[in-house]
Amino acid sequence: MNDHQKPCVLITGAAGATAQQVISRLRHDYRLVVCDSRREVSMSPDIPSYHIDLNKRGMEDIFRQYRFDAVIHLGRMSPNEYTRDSRYNANVLGTQRLFDLCVKYGVHHVIVMSTHFVYGAHAFNPAFLTESAPLKASELTMDLVDSVELENLSMIYLWKYPDLNLTILRPSNIVGPGVNNTMSLLLMQERAPVLMGFSPIMQFIHVEDMADAIVLAYRKKKPGIYNVASDDCVAYQRALELAGCKRRALPSVPPGLPRALSRVLGMKHFPHYLVSYFKYAATIDGSLFRETFGFEPRYSLKEIFAHYKLLKL
Repeated sequence: MNDHQKPCVLITGAAGATAQQVISRLRHDYRLVVCDSRREVSMSPDIPSYHIDLNKRGMEDIFRQYRFDAVIHLGRMSPNEYTRDSRYNANVLGTQRLFDLCVKYGVHHVIVMSTHFVYGAHAFNPAFLTESAPLKASELTMDLVDSVELENLSMIYLWKYPDLNLTILRPSNIVGPGVNNTMSLLLMQERAPVLMGFSPIMQFIHVEDMADAIVLAYRKKKPGIYNVASDDCVAYQRALELAGCKRRALPSVPPGLPRALSRVLGMKHFPHYLVSYFKYAATIDGSLFRETFGFEPRYSLKEIFAHYKLLKL
């Protein structure tokens, strides 16, 4: 099969570690086009790369030029990036623009990477949240509203436009080499904050396992909403120990005090809007994805945390 006969796939958020892993897995079998709204991404000459806002007019020119068979949308800005308004414009309005272009130009498969944070961390959460659980993160903080709105938007297009074959993935904490999200930054610290009296159960997935999950979701083309997580869980304070972090205890009462300390001390790796996730569990049931796609993570928790421990030697 020559290059022009290969399916053409657009990957957004190309600067991210997960996207780079996905690109490396697909580049030999598909024609790839990548873009990122945050910065220019250098790629080999065979992969066109664009630094472009999804809301800009030039985005339609890209769709018109390449006629994509599929779009893998990994460009969600996390809460530690940019301002609340900027994230809303990118995550919600930008994604809506992307979906509309997919409908207009006949894209047959769309994958969206969301986050388990949309469920919210509450004292009365069940041990494992299934895909049918309500999305309550926006009740905790305005900083996660855009993540929940992106999900709601994706679900509208999932049911309204079945020809898009839209697949929504809600992963647990993605960590590993090159990952710069909140949890990964925290595990890199010599001293990591803990709330006195709390050590919630957490889940972690290696960036390479997450890339494998995305590729499986693309190749098997089974639309729907799926949690992506391994069966392994670990208490937060035990995770810090395995990652070689020393603990910095913070008072947990009154409830507003940890958030205030996070703001005052400017702890980017312990942001005020995620404080509830360091108190209460938001573990997810990943069995539907594993059974539907035959997914099995390759990295154990011990192997995941070994990377962060080595960084401190």
